[in-house]
Amino acid sequence: MMVRAFDAWLVILLVAFVNGGIREALIIPRTGDATGHVISTIMLCAAILVVCRLLIGWINPATARDSWRIGAMWLALTLAFEFLAGHYLFGTPWRSLLADYDILRGRVWVLVLVTTALAPWLFAPKRGRQS
Repeated sequence: MMVRAFDAWLVILLVAFVNGGIREALIIPRTGDATGHVISTIMLCAAILVVCRLLIGWINPATARDSWRIGAMWLALTLAFEFLAGHYLFGTPWRSLLADYDILRGRVWVLVLVTTALAPWLFAPKRGRQS
């Protein structure tokens, strides 16, 4: 189950890259940076929900606890990728990476993290079972 969950997260990662490309090439030039990031965040949250809905049956979590474990794994992988690959692979300064978490400045990236963590539980067919 966790290997399939990891494979599903790779699909989410691919979708996130496509979303980022669309944001940079099409959305931000038309809306500006701040609005473009909000639109892109909402689009990515929706895409994560769609991917999870399509793949949760294949992942097949047996219990609600399994669904929470998948969400926790996806969250950890997303944060690790965001910070480790963002800084060491793509050369993004730590300050820029952390700026996306500044809700008071209109940065809503945290919604992606919440969606990523909750999506498996929201769509798990067996979420009503006790762990």
